Amino acid sequence: MRAWCLLLLMPTMLFAQDNMWDDDDWAEEEERTYWTGFLEAGLGTRFEEDPLVAGRSTLEDLRWRAETEWQLDRYTVDLKLDAGYDGVENEWFADIRDLSLGFTLGENTDVSIGRQVQTWGTGDLLFLNDLFPKDFQSFFSGRDDEYLKAPGNAVRVSHFSPAVNVDFVWTPEFEPDIYLTGERFAFFSPLAGNNVAPRFTALEPQRSFDNGEFALRLFRTVESSEYALYAYRGFFKQPSGLTTSLQPTFAPMSAFGASLRRPAGPGLFNAEISYYDSRDDRDGSNPLVPNSQLRLLAGFEWEARTNFTIGLQYYVEWTLDHDELLANSFATEFEPDERRHLITNRLTWRAGMDKYTTSLFTFYSPSDNDFYLRPQFAYRHSDQWSLSIGGNVFGGEEQQTFFKQLQDASNLYLRLRFNY
Repeated sequence: MRAWCLLLLMPTMLFAQDNMWDDDDWAEEEERTYWTGFLEAGLGTRFEEDPLVAGRSTLEDLRWRAETEWQLDRYTVDLKLDAGYDGVENEWFADIRDLSLGFTLGENTDVSIGRQVQTWGTGDLLFLNDLFPKDFQSFFSGRDDEYLKAPGNAVRVSHFSPAVNVDFVWTPEFEPDIYLTGERFAFFSPLAGNNVAPRFTALEPQRSFDNGEFALRLFRTVESSEYALYAYRGFFKQPSGLTTSLQPTFAPMSAFGASLRRPAGPGLFNAEISYYDSRDDRDGSNPLVPNSQLRLLAGFEWEARTNFTIGLQYYVEWTLDHDELLANSFATEFEPDERRHLITNRLTWRAGMDKYTTSLFTFYSPSDNDFYLRPQFAYRHSDQWSLSIGGNVFGGEEQQTFFKQLQDASNLYLRLRFNY
């Protein structure tokens, strides 16, 4: 209720401050440091109650973003800070999404050190070689898509040359995904045979150099085609492994992949492949450790008509040594198919000089027979004010599949934002 009241009062509070940007003091300050950001209120509610999670709210955010950049000779300091109140978890929060120092070494090498968001790969909401942390709790709650990418503490070195460009990212301490823990969303447990909401914390790798994460990308554009090779050494980003005492943990994993993006006919084609090497279970016989996998993706995006864009993707997760998995499994009825297929479709229509944007992103798995729908309508009133209304709708047939387990989390959300 507090968040609803504050949301209703937010336009009055912000309009009352319109004149604060007009003082001479601000103009003088702008010459030294330019600050941008936004104020946002977000609300989300389930369609129906989840008996395992208290309350129907999935989103009760009051959020303030402040960001700036300092130029100090050849050094650049970036800052991006979020702070506010999370009504679902009943706590104030402060999150540094970016606090990094960037500089150049010679003419062709850039270095960035500190807390930052990393991204690469060609998938649209599908990540094969992008093994940087993701925040699925924010994504399913109705926060802006920006928050799907979680920040991490890392060193990034980028080298550019006519032959090949190189990105190397070292994360000294393992940065897992922000996964479902039972606080906001229940999830399926093969051990329980049903959905649970245990509010658990997985056992993370010990802090050491060997347990850091190393990611490498070699990429080059030839004419209009973008080619890339990838390598990663670290851990599965989700706690899909178990200790001998059945505590969730992160299994060691290495990945090797490649991608291609190029124009094709009226649109843009992309393809990506990645091999996940489960280093502690290469023969697939250990039921406590996830099997190795081969992941494949092909996509195509084009403007079907003016201001109307269609994007299609076909994705496959191929679990290797599947027979060994079934032979040693504690619960064979809950194991995934050898090949999980997933089809996605993004429809986007813009109107009114981009003031109105209507979109629908769908995930459908013909092998799991489950789905996930993300409809959204966004209205940009001005450069300052915008409104977004959308939903997260899950469903399927078998409770153990990824999207069906979240059916009781289906929700509707609204976000009001003021940019400054």
